[in-house]
Amino acid sequence: MSPDGIAESRGSFWTSVASLFATSSTLVCCAIPALLVALGAGAALSSLVAVFPQVVWLSEHKEVVFAMAGFMMAGSGVLQWRNRHAPCPTDPALRDACLRTRKVSFAVYLVSVAFYLIGAWFAFVQPWLAE
Repeated sequence: MSPDGIAESRGSFWTSVASLFATSSTLVCCAIPALLVALGAGAALSSLVAVFPQVVWLSEHKEVVFAMAGFMMAGSGVLQWRNRHAPCPTDPALRDACLRTRKVSFAVYLVSVAFYLIGAWFAFVQPWLAE
């Protein structure tokens, strides 16, 4: 048995991590500022923008941010689906590592999906409901 199963699981893991970072930007652009304003922490938001002015750019270009994050999540989801039954090595230690990596990768992917949905709610649905 070749170690291709481990390599495929690692590739799936790293794409899940990349999608997690991409979807974290959706939280930074939309969910965190909306939460701060909702909690009456406008001064904290203005301090955040003063320290990190890139937050304004992310908010102004939220369609691009969400499109890029969605693209990365779709790619990660395809790899998760493709590798769900990939063979693992027969050595018990390597097999356990392969299966553990597969589970962690899927958990990271689910967290990134949750971040994406929360960010989408605050970026697109909540402003529409507030009208």
